[in-house]
Amino acid sequence: MDLLDFDGEALYFEQPLSQQVKQLLAQAALQYGEAAAEHSLLQAYFLEPEHLTVLVALYRYFFYGHRYPEALMVADRAIAVTATQLGLSTDWRTLSRDDLERAVPVSMTLTRFLLWALKGSGYLKLRLDDAQGALERFEKVVEMDTSDRLGMEALLRLAREKAST
Repeated sequence: MDLLDFDGEALYFEQPLSQQVKQLLAQAALQYGEAAAEHSLLQAYFLEPEHLTVLVALYRYFFYGHRYPEALMVADRAIAVTATQLGLSTDWRTLSRDDLERAVPVSMTLTRFLLWALKGSGYLKLRLDDAQGALERFEKVVEMDTSDRLGMEALLRLAREKAST
């Protein structure tokens, strides 16, 4: 399985959104830097809790605000939602390479998104000084991405160094 081998699939942000959620996301963008932006994003989340566009917007809001615990919760939610859409276990720890092989025909773009979200959640664990938690997530990505298409080598090395101290 080559994680760079895909074409013609719709991406998560191309999935239809209700007009109300579109307006809330646009409003949040206009309110960037203000507390009201979070309110708009949370309203969007309550209306579309399984839409990846909403989850990514909420994740970015927390991440760029250096609110890493909240960003991690959203990343974990995105992982679970994506796994469900792919017909996989929502517990990323149980996923195997065989599971990913079965997920690819469902959607290569969602399979890649799942791995990117897992990588991102590992990075958040590093930022939260949980090197062991980061290492577990990074090792799972490496187990799935044997060609290192997602560029895990440096992060894996960093997590190993931090975990051993």
